[in-house]
Amino acid sequence: MRTVEWDAQAVGVRLIDQRLLPNQIEYPVYTDYAAVGRAITDMVVRGAPAIGATAAYGLALAGFQSRAGDVVNLRRDVQQAADVLRAARPTAVNLGWALDRLLRVAAQDSYAAADDLRQALLAEAQTLADEDVALNRRMGFNGAALVQDGDTIIHHCNTGALAAVDFGTALGVIFAAHEQGKEIHVLVDETRPRLQGARLTAWELEQKGISFELIADNAAGFFLKRGEAQLCLVGADRVTANGDVANKIGTYPLAVVARENGVPFYSVVPTSTIDLSLAHGDLIPIERRDPHEVLGLEFAGQPVAPAGARQHGRARNPAFDVTPARYLTGIITENGVARPPYTLSLARAVAGTL
Repeated sequence: MRTVEWDAQAVGVRLIDQRLLPNQIEYPVYTDYAAVGRAITDMVVRGAPAIGATAAYGLALAGFQSRAGDVVNLRRDVQQAADVLRAARPTAVNLGWALDRLLRVAAQDSYAAADDLRQALLAEAQTLADEDVALNRRMGFNGAALVQDGDTIIHHCNTGALAAVDFGTALGVIFAAHEQGKEIHVLVDETRPRLQGARLTAWELEQKGISFELIADNAAGFFLKRGEAQLCLVGADRVTANGDVANKIGTYPLAVVARENGVPFYSVVPTSTIDLSLAHGDLIPIERRDPHEVLGLEFAGQPVAPAGARQHGRARNPAFDVTPARYLTGIITENGVARPPYTLSLARAVAGTL
């Protein structure tokens, strides 16, 4: 199944609970839009494209939840729901992009009845989800042209089908190269503290039969310096007009070490993740998560941090860092590969003229 789907029978949003993978697979269905927002915050679903699609379905769900009998009051309820959903996670631009797309549908003056607007919102959410799958495949094959037979690729976080509606972004490039028959090997960063690489990326690669090995996040430099990796691929949650990239924490040091060792470093994103309204990465809001995600780590069945640190929350837990554009070789999109100067190429990518 897709990472996120509409459940017509339940009138709700069905997700894969990514917190339980790889040991358990559950498909919770949410029939309340506020619960959809909490699922985004709690990382039942994660990954910028998947968050966007989930928010879109959540807003459509809000329309069905509303008891409004006329278009004006239904629009009011949908706008209130959008405000709740928008606050679920601040960094991923796809969330706001998807909500704004549905709100534009809601603002149209062509609805004779409230139910017409409800159906229009659901249809737009479904179109957005279907488009995500199609453009991810285009993006994957655009990136696969940069992968050579025999390459070893370092990958950070999770960017596969679980991070999108289906297929994925940076892992989609790897999947596309694999489909083309290229022999590739992936070094998978564990991606602490939530271990999206160890739990999710390794699981997806295993399902596809793609060769991989897990590495500690701080081991990437060892392999890059020894010439044992030819390419680095990551996703992004927001890309600014100048090419700065906000992605899962740990991306920035990986990019710096890749540049130091002359290894190409690409971010793979749909154009919906490009935020031309922000001039540079210092303007991106960075989510700070619960410090207990760090303090709760265990070793040999026992907590790693001392009791006092756990009790008083003595940890910092930024969810993302920002990689300056100068460390990127290029940014792979569904419309082609953007290269420096990014202020020009990213605008062209968004316009579809790259």
